[in-house]
Amino acid sequence: MFNLEGRKALITGASGGIGKEIAKVLIEHNAEVCISGRNIEELNALKESLGKKCFIVACDLSKKEEIVELVKKSDDLLGHIDILINNAGITKDNIFLRMSENEWKDVLSVNLNSTFSILKLITKGMVKRKYGRIINISSIVGVTGGIGQVNYSASKAGLIGLTKSLSQEIATRNITVNCIAPGFIETPMTEKLDLKRKDAIISSIPMNRIGTPKDLSSAIIFLASQESSYITGQTLHINGGLYMN
Repeated sequence: MFNLEGRKALITGASGGIGKEIAKVLIEHNAEVCISGRNIEELNALKESLGKKCFIVACDLSKKEEIVELVKKSDDLLGHIDILINNAGITKDNIFLRMSENEWKDVLSVNLNSTFSILKLITKGMVKRKYGRIINISSIVGVTGGIGQVNYSASKAGLIGLTKSLSQEIATRNITVNCIAPGFIETPMTEKLDLKRKDAIISSIPMNRIGTPKDLSSAIIFLASQESSYITGQTLHINGGLYMN
């Protein structure tokens, strides 16, 4: 049903589990993809598995000059960017009374500020071409909050607000801006949870399981496609029923 032939996509945070699955499914649907992240070994391995429609631009999103290079190089490699997936994110959890200013700033810098910077550079081309699909990866805790995650929750809530506002500004240019808010998904981050904590999480999810990156990829393809052209400013919650909006 969904065919992204001729579409060019940039994915941040592509060296992680969710980013890898997003890159894979976009290419399966005929898009060309530029993958970005800090772990060049993981990016090289991913490119090797995905083939000639995949390109690499390594980037540390905490550094503004590297963000500028990321957009420039991606644009050069792909020709232009139709689809932007802002997937990169970090955590530096701590209870609020112990959270340092650096733990706050570092998480906001990568998870929210870098998205602003990338969007400032990429939306200009989308507006000129009158086409674009922007998908920001938020989180369930951007809506529910989370103990020890004041910084992470604030950054992900900020993405939802950014999405709603930006979508209104550029909707008439045939550009959609949407969010996906995953619940607990199988990633290296959740693999670090001890068995007792993981069992407690699963018992709180109506579908009685932790999600997989594949559970997100179908939604990504839909929101990246022409078929979603009348959907913008929305946050799609994918969490097995853990949070119902």
